[in-house]
Amino acid sequence: MEENSESGFNRFKLKRGLLTFFGVTAGAIIAAFAVEEFLSPNNIFDGGVVGVSMILSHFIPIKLGVLTVVINIPFLIYAYKTIGRVFVMKAAYAMAVFSVALGIFEPMVATTYDSLLATVFGGVVLGVGVGLVLRFGGCLDGTEIVAIAVSKGTSFSVGNVILAINVVIYFVAGLVFGIDAGLYSMIMYFITSKIIDLVESGMEQGKSVMIVTEDGQLIAKEIRERFGRTVTFIRGEGLISGTEKDILYCVLTRAEIHDLRLMMSSLGVNAFTTVSDVSEIIGNHIKRK
Repeated sequence: MEENSESGFNRFKLKRGLLTFFGVTAGAIIAAFAVEEFLSPNNIFDGGVVGVSMILSHFIPIKLGVLTVVINIPFLIYAYKTIGRVFVMKAAYAMAVFSVALGIFEPMVATTYDSLLATVFGGVVLGVGVGLVLRFGGCLDGTEIVAIAVSKGTSFSVGNVILAINVVIYFVAGLVFGIDAGLYSMIMYFITSKIIDLVESGMEQGKSVMIVTEDGQLIAKEIRERFGRTVTFIRGEGLISGTEKDILYCVLTRAEIHDLRLMMSSLGVNAFTTVSDVSEIIGNHIKRK
């Protein structure tokens, strides 16, 4: 029985690993297509490191794909020290695929030179790509790494940190390339963020997690160690079984929901988990310092 159980767990890990690989790869390629075939030819800028790279590529004779990798390296080093090796490996792979795909799509003729069409469809396609990468635990942009790290140590949400960074980027884009470029870029970012929410639940707002289980202490310990979050215990009783249940409540970010799924699967406990949007957090949101 133990051998069958171990074999089944190994097969699960293999399937999960392959699914993650294909999901991150597909997402990075789709995002690169959006940048090169919709956004860049029309001077519509993404946020974060990609947006900075797009602006710099107009003044520095370096390929966009190379710039994104070079600028992201310090963020990856920082993430290795603060977030963990597994996350950095996924992020580095996603960024590498994204960079290569940018080089492949760059010589191709743009899908459209209509700014409005490029804003709308570029935002949709980019949102699908980035959403896939995030859904499978990867990351395309160094500012997301900074935002996750800042969120873990402060009361600021991931979405708020990224929004603040992107407002500065779009302001600069408007000054350099004209107000239309800045405004179109902001519209594109709004569309992209909404599509990301459809593809991958979370990051623009917190996610409340409620877990009903008989193994509350074990799960609470794992959440504390992996995410630096405390949980609130609520005692309950199963209607049919009549047994006492632990109801755990905590708030995580979108980027952490993927890891929560993996954690619950690896623990192999009997639990019922729900994840919901949190539009606002008032008061202390306890995180590891």
